[in-house]
Amino acid sequence: MDFNPYLKPWQASQPNNVAGKGQIEVPGQVPNIVWQNRAAVPSDYENALGDALEKVFAGGADTLEQVVAGLNALAFRTAAGEPWTAQTFTAEMARLGA
Repeated sequence: MDFNPYLKPWQASQPNNVAGKGQIEVPGQVPNIVWQNRAAVPSDYENALGDALEKVFAGGADTLEQVVAGLNALAFRTAAGEPWTAQTFTAEMARLGA
């Protein structure tokens, strides 16, 4: 399976003051399979964006402006086919991280 169809939308956690209460596994003894943490298989666009970001970060980008400039230098466009801006990049990261 490539994703978890039962994954619930993220909610702010509420701390539990009773140690172990609500645990269904022994911490540290259950593998964290990456596929269980996503609600859908990444699209081709999302995979390409990840590849482009790896190149940009490998090139030394460490600020928002450098990331945006790096994506534009690679000619990697937004899903709408537009050049990246700080605003479009921030909005896209918020959308993908929701």
